[in-house]
Amino acid sequence: MPHVIVFGVDGVRLDTLAAAHTPNIDKITDTGFFSSFEVSASAPTLSGPCWTTVATGMWPEAHGVFGNTFTGHRLAVFPDFLTLAKRRGLRTYAALTWAPLATGSYGGPLFTDPTRLSYADGEALGHAEADQLVVDDAARALAEGAYDAAFVYIGAPDEVAHAVGTGPEYLAAIERADIQIGQVLDAAAQLEDLTVIVVTDHGHRDEGGHGGRTTWEKQAWIAASGPGVPTTATEVCHADVAPHVLAVFGLDVSTMAGVPFGRR
Repeated sequence: MPHVIVFGVDGVRLDTLAAAHTPNIDKITDTGFFSSFEVSASAPTLSGPCWTTVATGMWPEAHGVFGNTFTGHRLAVFPDFLTLAKRRGLRTYAALTWAPLATGSYGGPLFTDPTRLSYADGEALGHAEADQLVVDDAARALAEGAYDAAFVYIGAPDEVAHAVGTGPEYLAAIERADIQIGQVLDAAAQLEDLTVIVVTDHGHRDEGGHGGRTTWEKQAWIAASGPGVPTTATEVCHADVAPHVLAVFGLDVSTMAGVPFGRR
């Protein structure tokens, strides 16, 4: 039985990632691919529209999320990939620390009904603490092998960039995120036919902040490995994550805007 884990790491600038020590992301890249791309110009470079495109495989014009308030969304028509997988009998898991991904705050939730939800409030606790709480839960849950498809969100890099810019503390937050990815993957090492996807939503200006179209704000990237994943850099975009996840399980993705990796 195949398994998929998607790690969503918020706000990781491409050039800072290249400078960081990230052995776990590097291992994924070495056995699969790493590709960068520009965030779609159909919405600001904000977490709300980017993560909704990742989760639904549809562009903002379809899913209706154009900012960090999700009011007016069309998620009932274009659900997240965990919801679609669960409807087909698969067991799903979500570990989340940004409120609109998991709760009714700001018009959410994006992930509406995972089989198991781990949520810690990154705004109240700080993302460094909240991320570690949900990563610990993800490691326990996925070590049990009870879930087919999972999404694990790590928000601290974005929080740090907003607070202090993209200097040494930001680089350290990205390196901590890589350690957390490794923690989950070590716990899930027994899973058969495992596909791993790591994706960021947007970058940051030097001083921190995003929403515009400067070079480092609009750069995003995906690293992935697993059965059937290309082993060289390939053309990808945010909308390709959801269809790739569902295609792993043989589900129809022909109505999505994105396509599985390697099919462009």
